[in-house]
Amino acid sequence: MNILDELKSSRKKPKELLSYLTEQIKKDHKLLTQFPDILKNGSSVEKGICIEVLEYISKDQPKLVEPYVNFIIGSLNDDSPKIKWESARVIGNVSSKCPNSVLKAVDKLLANTNDKSTVVRWSTAFALGEIAKHNFNIQSTLITEIEKIIKKEQNNGVKNVYLKALKLINK
Repeated sequence: MNILDELKSSRKKPKELLSYLTEQIKKDHKLLTQFPDILKNGSSVEKGICIEVLEYISKDQPKLVEPYVNFIIGSLNDDSPKIKWESARVIGNVSSKCPNSVLKAVDKLLANTNDKSTVVRWSTAFALGEIAKHNFNIQSTLITEIEKIIKKEQNNGVKNVYLKALKLINK
């Protein structure tokens, strides 16, 4: 199966295509080796779908996604809000099992705390909170940054994501 061909020629609805690709990759992990090329050369739509597939996979099998973390980190400063928020969610999901792999994402995530998109900021809050919970080496630094972000964040939903993470860390 060629994922890029499937993305370009599929007659499936977006959610059906997402589910189909996710299931195919769960059955055949080798299909993931096609992702770096798509993430480098694909259109925004193709990249967005692939990163969302990685997000679905990373919920249950974060170790499968770990080899692609650098590509995901590179996508955190993409022009497309969907690519930014899906990338942040992947980073958040992977951080529990691979806390050191996601450290390079912190600076880009901190930059995304100022994004105009609420969904990007929410996903960024999720990722930063997960990194802070699982990476003790930078936990105190991230807690300080998160406390600063909470003071300036206007959206209560985004604030609550940070507050929930801090509450779990401080238990």
